[in-house]
Amino acid sequence: MASGNSNRELIQIEAGEEVTSVRDRLSFIHGKRVLLVWPEEGTALTRKLDLVLVQREAMRRAIRLAIVTHDLQVIQHAKELNISTFETIGASERGRWKRGRAKVFTDRTDRPKDAPESEEVVSELKDVVSRRIERPPMGALPTLLIRGGLISILLAIIAIGVYLFVPSATVTIIPAVQHIEQSLQIVINPDPQFTSIDVENGVLPATVLKIEVEASYSSPTTGVQQFGSGLAVGDVLFTNRTSAPITIPLGTTVSTTDNPPVLFRTTQESQLPANGDITVSIEALPSSAGEIGNVEANRITSVIGPLGDQVTVTNPQPTRSGVAQVERAVSPSDKQTLELLVDQIIQDRAYTEIQNSTQLSPDDYVLFDTLQIVEERDDWMRWSADVGDLQDTLTLTKRAVVQVLVVNTRLGQQIVFAQMARQVVRGRSIDPNTIQYRTGDVLITRDESGRILNVFFTMAGRCTARAQIDPEVVKAQIANKSFDEAIE
Repeated sequence: MASGNSNRELIQIEAGEEVTSVRDRLSFIHGKRVLLVWPEEGTALTRKLDLVLVQREAMRRAIRLAIVTHDLQVIQHAKELNISTFETIGASERGRWKRGRAKVFTDRTDRPKDAPESEEVVSELKDVVSRRIERPPMGALPTLLIRGGLISILLAIIAIGVYLFVPSATVTIIPAVQHIEQSLQIVINPDPQFTSIDVENGVLPATVLKIEVEASYSSPTTGVQQFGSGLAVGDVLFTNRTSAPITIPLGTTVSTTDNPPVLFRTTQESQLPANGDITVSIEALPSSAGEIGNVEANRITSVIGPLGDQVTVTNPQPTRSGVAQVERAVSPSDKQTLELLVDQIIQDRAYTEIQNSTQLSPDDYVLFDTLQIVEERDDWMRWSADVGDLQDTLTLTKRAVVQVLVVNTRLGQQIVFAQMARQVVRGRSIDPNTIQYRTGDVLITRDESGRILNVFFTMAGRCTARAQIDPEVVKAQIANKSFDEAIE
């Protein structure tokens, strides 16, 4: 908030400060603009007489006054005295300052109605003067000229003597300088009902900015489903437990004793002799397709159907050639991961849109650390597939409302300035050209669900306060003093 006008001084008025104190502080200033900043908490100089006395002191010192205050009584008195009032320091830099109309001296409007006009007075005076002037005798004129010449010569000799013999010196005074730095952790209040700053407690109102954003993204699926694409094959040995020949029909089902069992069927019709053996080719049923059909030797031991009581079966060698087919599918974790990615894209897109927003003024500072999704609905999300669907990729299109907090840095600067002004030593004032502000970190506390509880915004400022010196007062103080006495 450094002002480009080096002819302006800022004076922070303290709550309850007396008019004598303010006039005393003005006594160090001459021929400048002075901005009186009222306190945010409490007030001061509420009587019209107080402002009249301050205004008269300012006019004696060629000072033009303006006031920063929210006190309606002070604003009314200032209006009657034609003193400019502003809501903020920044407004005083942009606004026009009035010229006060306090009656320090009597003007022409106070002249009595029956007073003579100036032309009549001048005419009367000329007549009186002409009657009183007497011409000097002719012989007296040279004498007067001689006396005047002698007096002029005498005065010249005295002046030369004073210049040559009276001690003199050039005095250079360097005003005392006070460097001030202040860093504050300002509390941000996003409550819409809180609209004014609390300078005393360092609380700043915030604007809640909301925008609606839509984003879409696709990612590979990671789930898998297996399907049997190859049927295992092998041979089994049937043994006839009866004394009569038995026909083994095509498609006779045999199985393992596992739970669930692995099922096979014969691929040909065969004749099993009485009390004899026969080897028959088999293949796995579709329900046992894939790698599950590859069983070890002697695992196939059951005959399903009416032949189960007449014959026994076994596989002397392992079955083979069962192959599994793997397909990619949507898993629950795929949906969770993709939604997190889309949420991040939505927030990034909101960040860009807010930066380019025309709703923001140059004084607005966006606290992007507070950016978060605050509204989302199921009907705002569109998935390309559900869990279990055979898909290589999954796509999500989502819409959400994002909000962020925005603060006005000029209001924050007023809080920092008020703290710096309290450090100024009496008799000094802040040089507006040296004021610098900077923004710092944002600290956020959240609850277990991630909801924002508190926001703290760091602002810092630095400035230089200089002693106010009146050259005429200094001259009077050191006149006729020795060097040692003067520097004391």
